[in-house]
Amino acid sequence: MKKLILKAPAKVNYRLDVLRRRADGYHDLRMVMQRVDLSDDVEIRLVDEPGIRVTCGKDGVPDGPGNIAWRAADALLQLSDYRGGIDIDITKRIPVAAGLGGGSSDAATVLMGVNELLGLNLSEQRLREIGVKLGADVPFFIFKKTAIAEGIGDQLTALENMPKVWVVLANPGVHVSTGWVYQNLQLTADRPVAIIPNSYAGVKDVCGILSNDLEPVTFSKFPVVQELKELLAAWGAAGSLMSGSGATVFALFEDEATAKQVANRVTEEKGWFAEAVQTL
Repeated sequence: MKKLILKAPAKVNYRLDVLRRRADGYHDLRMVMQRVDLSDDVEIRLVDEPGIRVTCGKDGVPDGPGNIAWRAADALLQLSDYRGGIDIDITKRIPVAAGLGGGSSDAATVLMGVNELLGLNLSEQRLREIGVKLGADVPFFIFKKTAIAEGIGDQLTALENMPKVWVVLANPGVHVSTGWVYQNLQLTADRPVAIIPNSYAGVKDVCGILSNDLEPVTFSKFPVVQELKELLAAWGAAGSLMSGSGATVFALFEDEATAKQVANRVTEEKGWFAEAVQTL
């Protein structure tokens, strides 16, 4: 039996600019996307029995065809002469529907893993083309670099000089619908778009680009997310921001000890998910 056990990392958005609404209903975005070392474990096995089986066992994450990882495996199986099946077991550590890209990362990991196991030899570019049809964040996880993501998230430019920093991920346990957030977003026409620097000396430089156009929408319905952001700032973060459409807030720190101390404080005093991680 051929198998791979792979890590599917989470991401945060250092920046999320919503530029305009497109004719197809999507939005043109400009994001700075950064992977972190909180990861799901994805085990992929080639088996004799035909068909695709995905199991996760996590509330809010479907098994079977409803899982984006199933659709990723199916997309590559259709390009192959392989007549057996694929079993996928996902151990979730990334909070679900939390703005951290866990589902997209799982799908990207399955695309890369199945490509290897089946010997398809598809290029990174081809995998990204397949991935964007599954989800806008999938190409970024295949890219494997800190990036400026434009368009719907599929146009990627590497940011090579981004420093490693310590990040606290914290989530107050509310579910935020990405679709609802974008439907309720009020765009300001003809606003200037800030320039994204190419080089960053440290945490303070990274904090200089922190911005998320979706925060006001999520904060209006879920004030606890704004409370969490302000709490992390008050507890010594160099900068804090909501990731994606929420509800996770991340905070940047100069050192590991302070990051871990703050993560523990969030859990102990608020009872919320919190973890100190490093950027990748």
